[in-house]
Amino acid sequence: MSSLLVDNIGELVTNVPAAGGDGPLGLRRGVALLVEAGRVVWIGPARYAPAADRRIDAEGGAVLPGFVDSHAHLVFAGDRAAEFAARMAGEPYTGGGIRTTVGATRAASDDDLRDTVHRLRDEAMRQGTTTMEIKSGYGLTVVDEARSLRIAAEVTAETTFLGAHVVPAEYAGRPDDYVGLVCGPMLTAAAPYARWVDVFCERGAFDADHARAILTVGQSAGLGLRLHANQLGPGPGVRLGVELGAASVDHCTHLSDADVNALADSATADGSTAGDGSTSGDRQAGTVATLLPGAEFSTRSPYPDARRLLDAGVTVALATDCNPGSSYTSSMPFCVALAVREMRMTPAEAVWAATAGGARALRRTDVGVLRPGVRADLMILDAPSHLHLAYRPGVPLVRQVLHNGVPQCRL
Repeated sequence: MSSLLVDNIGELVTNVPAAGGDGPLGLRRGVALLVEAGRVVWIGPARYAPAADRRIDAEGGAVLPGFVDSHAHLVFAGDRAAEFAARMAGEPYTGGGIRTTVGATRAASDDDLRDTVHRLRDEAMRQGTTTMEIKSGYGLTVVDEARSLRIAAEVTAETTFLGAHVVPAEYAGRPDDYVGLVCGPMLTAAAPYARWVDVFCERGAFDADHARAILTVGQSAGLGLRLHANQLGPGPGVRLGVELGAASVDHCTHLSDADVNALADSATADGSTAGDGSTSGDRQAGTVATLLPGAEFSTRSPYPDARRLLDAGVTVALATDCNPGSSYTSSMPFCVALAVREMRMTPAEAVWAATAGGARALRRTDVGVLRPGVRADLMILDAPSHLHLAYRPGVPLVRQVLHNGVPQCRL
């Protein structure tokens, strides 16, 4: 069995403070890491490192778990650069542009969609993302939703059925009929390729009754629950997600005290605490609040108040929301920098949210942390500390990525 040693590490972010590391990120120094069969098998003082078949010299750089991007929309055709330019000129984003992408996606071939998915997935990998959730939602027909998920499943196990993205034009004025399609033939066709079901619960999309119906049927089909909620304004989405036991409610831009309390109660009900890495073991985190600062950046909207959520004890994740309309970025380092600058997160909180927090949002215990037994998904920075991800925004600091223990192209 081939083994790989990563040594000369300046700082190792483990996200496992209980294992002897410093602070909420479980920082360790003077250590090395051994990988076998795609798993981390040993972490310890570098001077005691076992022999290995191969070696990677981290050159004093920081080593972190790979980013876990738990919210992305990669299956689409075309772009909406003109919409972005118009919005920057003062036109508000209302979500209507989704239908533009739906038309282009329906007209695209499987190979065209596949090329976009692989291009963006590779782009994200080069920036340190080793686990990525991918949603459907730009097909909105039985055939197109199923093929979107089938293509997404070629690159990730974290696929989400988002047939309830918007009501397509052919169902205008008949949302109940479209929800019936989503809950029936569309779900049946999509479920074999999906792990999750999601709904865009917002004004102009789907109300609470529709969202409840879709999520309940999806859950009965064996899918986990996620929910777009409270992005464009206050609404029932966050509390509905908590009530139904959703793994994550995403956006969380406009929250009432009741919304925050519901999220905090869900996090503490199972023994978890705030999303700062301070929990121990593999306990899940109730309903995670997944924040998507790229969307606020690209729409000039108010940013979510991450500080309010963290101080209340809510578990927080960060994700890119990569999509062609409202957040066309695959860069988790960019989202970390935005979270620190615009959402009052500390660098440690933002890094935890982008790694372990994303894993919590996907109900994963094998990624987002570095300890013996987990997948060897990690990145090596061309910088001595995780702090540089926010300290040097826009700089390509990720020098090397290991995915399932396999080094990707040196960057």
